[in-house]
Amino acid sequence: MRGWWQDLTDLVLPAECGGCGTPRTVLCPECRAVLTGAAPSRVRPVPEPPGLPVVHTAARYTDEVRAVLLAHKERGALALAAPLGEALAEAVRAGLRESGTAGEPWADDGTACGDGSVVLVPVPSARAAVRARGHDPARRIALAAAGALRRSGTPARVAAVLRQTRWVADQSGLGSRQRLVNIAGALAVVPGGGRLLAEGGAVVLVDDLMTTGASLAEAARAVREASGREASAREASAPVRRGDGLGRHRAGGRFGRTREGSRAYGGTNEGNGEFGDTTTAVYRVGSREGRGEESAGSTEDAVRRTRGTPGIDGRGQAGSTIRAAVVAAAPDSFEINRN
Repeated sequence: MRGWWQDLTDLVLPAECGGCGTPRTVLCPECRAVLTGAAPSRVRPVPEPPGLPVVHTAARYTDEVRAVLLAHKERGALALAAPLGEALAEAVRAGLRESGTAGEPWADDGTACGDGSVVLVPVPSARAAVRARGHDPARRIALAAAGALRRSGTPARVAAVLRQTRWVADQSGLGSRQRLVNIAGALAVVPGGGRLLAEGGAVVLVDDLMTTGASLAEAARAVREASGREASAREASAPVRRGDGLGRHRAGGRFGRTREGSRAYGGTNEGNGEFGDTTTAVYRVGSREGRGEESAGSTEDAVRRTRGTPGIDGRGQAGSTIRAAVVAAAPDSFEINRN
């Protein structure tokens, strides 16, 4: 209820800048320039967690940018999702320009040539945090970013296919090693999500903030694992057809147009480009979080399994073209050209 009430009050009551507090503006020109004025950068935390995809960010997590992200995430300033989404879209474009992901040609401005498309996969917040805040910040920003990408000519959708499979401690007070252990093995792609990702074009993991990179690395592991299972299943069930040399056919072609995908997300919502309706909880598939169930093995074991997974470094396996983009990153992660 807090979400729609905040949306209504944002329209009726005078707002103040989320960055500096200037009255009667959601984001003043000066703070907007800090958020989106600089060219997006590639970032890499130190130490870099295993399996972290290439990450691009729009801004440094300092001063005004920090205030804007906290206002959106913790104080429910939902109107800030639009400028934050624009910043995230710029970071996504930067990654696409660099990589030409999924074999699609990309123009210098980061828009897709031909039928190139992008699927944005937000890193999920814990269900308890979503209930407390009244919204999922990364998911909301991803929706705004998808809209910005579509307006610039890049077909984009949001696939909220990741869920937490066990309880995860609050990451804010943990160091890089502790975060890696805390989140290891905690994310999974919902049933049917691998098929949706396989049909989706370039996969870009998105979040509002990267500090140590542990959450993005774990999200990438889960997506790669699901993509590998989907590729194996397709190979095993592919019919042999004469004449085309392909031995398989592709169903649908649009995001989430399968009956299985529709059930997993509670239907489709073409208007905002997201799988599932926006009035329900983020996760439509039940998880073990909050029921006190523990996953098999310790988190230390999960870290070791992650490091030993073939293709976890992004080479030679389905899902190896995963990229990542965030609104902001810790300042020290900008120093990527270290020895």
